[in-house]
Amino acid sequence: MPQSSGILQCNHVDIAERRIRAAQVVWNHGKLTQIRELGPENPAWPYLLPGFIDAHVHIESSLLPPVEFARMAVRHGTMAAISDPHEIANVLGCDGVHWMLANAAQTPFHFLFGAPSCVPATSFETAGGRIGVSEVEGLLATPGIGYLSEVMNFPAVLAGDPDLQAMLAAAQKCGLPIDGHAPGLCGASAAAYAAAGISTDHECSSLAEAEDKLAAGMKILIREGSAARNFDTLHPLLSAYPGQIMLCTDDCHPDDLARGHIDRLIARAVALGHDVFTVLEASCLTPQRHYGLTLGQLRVGDPFNAVQVDNLCDFTVAAVWLNGTLAARQGQSLLPALPVTPINRFAARPVTPEALVITKEHKNPPDLTRVILALDGELLTRSLLLPINGPVPADDVLLIAVVNRYTPAVPALALIRGFGLQAGALASSVAHDSHNVIGVGCDPHSLAAALNAVIAAQGGLAAVDASGHCELLPLPIAGLMSDADGDQVAEHYARLNTILHERLGSPLRAPFMTLSFMALLVIPELKLSDRGLFDGNNFSLTPLSVAATECSESFV
Repeated sequence: MPQSSGILQCNHVDIAERRIRAAQVVWNHGKLTQIRELGPENPAWPYLLPGFIDAHVHIESSLLPPVEFARMAVRHGTMAAISDPHEIANVLGCDGVHWMLANAAQTPFHFLFGAPSCVPATSFETAGGRIGVSEVEGLLATPGIGYLSEVMNFPAVLAGDPDLQAMLAAAQKCGLPIDGHAPGLCGASAAAYAAAGISTDHECSSLAEAEDKLAAGMKILIREGSAARNFDTLHPLLSAYPGQIMLCTDDCHPDDLARGHIDRLIARAVALGHDVFTVLEASCLTPQRHYGLTLGQLRVGDPFNAVQVDNLCDFTVAAVWLNGTLAARQGQSLLPALPVTPINRFAARPVTPEALVITKEHKNPPDLTRVILALDGELLTRSLLLPINGPVPADDVLLIAVVNRYTPAVPALALIRGFGLQAGALASSVAHDSHNVIGVGCDPHSLAAALNAVIAAQGGLAAVDASGHCELLPLPIAGLMSDADGDQVAEHYARLNTILHERLGSPLRAPFMTLSFMALLVIPELKLSDRGLFDGNNFSLTPLSVAATECSESFV
């Protein structure tokens, strides 16, 4: 029998019809050819489901290229990912998007990529790539591109920015969906944003915000990733708005991906009492309908993309088929490891400790200094005004620096609280969205050592402890992804986190993930780009210090 053919006795789950029957399922040459019903559900038999879909993910955040992401995700029952490649696009422009498409084409795992709509994300940072209207139009006509990626600049949408309007019109002309990104947008503003043709949002952090957007006609993606975790807040939407909800990770680091994926969200939702068919609709069918995918519902004639689970409680994955071929069995991926040819853009020069010094002269009263407050598990930050007099850092007020990686430049410096380091520093070339080199440290020497380790490797994650020892995970693909085995990358990443927790004292659950969002200007409140400190509320650069006599704001 050909490899893409087979017979299985199982409980066949028909999500759309909301029924389960014991059946013999037959597939040939990758297509489901027969479902022979044998009687009512038999709890002793395994259950056969359509494959799971991550409805919004940046593959680059797994630190893995598409082929290796697929090898790790498929063992958790995931058959497809709706992927926005704007991380690599910010580094390499359209060349980066085409690299992702070519790499993904080597695996039977199903990727649907979007055409990035906001590269660079703002005009207040330096990116390596730029994608304008003509580039978007070209990408939308490219096989493998199936939607316009998240439109992050929602103020420009509401203001009727001509270039953004042209991108929206290009997607609508092609009949393709448009993804949204509008944290906190509610009421009339959310309705206006949706009226521009934007049909999804994955940034909701409250039920009220999500329901405003649902009322405006948008679908809501419940996000549970390595940084932002909204499942506990938003899961009631699954039962309240069936057919309008999807599940996604957005950003999923390799250690989390090694432990589980959409399968874990399904199990959590069912354990919370949500109807199993409603949960599976959000996980398997709604993404297909919304993005126009034809991956199948396990009906005769469909492609045989299927997941076998032991039961419909914990959803332990026993086997996965992609186009009829066994792709994973008992937690082991059967997809082959494939070599990759790295692509990159990196021109940063080493920095000196002297370039990382912030001096606060003694004043009475002291100037008020803007300090970023990082929040564990949040993309949002808070802006503090602290009366700092004398040397810094002190009292968990640490140095943060961003180094332009695309052209030699003076580092941008600021102060940050919340990382809790007792010694040393960490640095990364994963710094959303422009992916310059970012670092946080207790002193200029440690911070320079971490930044320079990343710069010397032309991309990576680095942790420097009190002894000066540096642990580095190289990321040679665009400074974002490794070319190593996915499990090895997951183990190395976990080792870095252990160093940060046990040797450096950080209380953050995922310090590198939190660090990566400290330069993401489109998420308020206070961030740092390579051009300086950025006020996300007023959407403008802002000075580090404010004279106490000139400031009417209260400080913390």
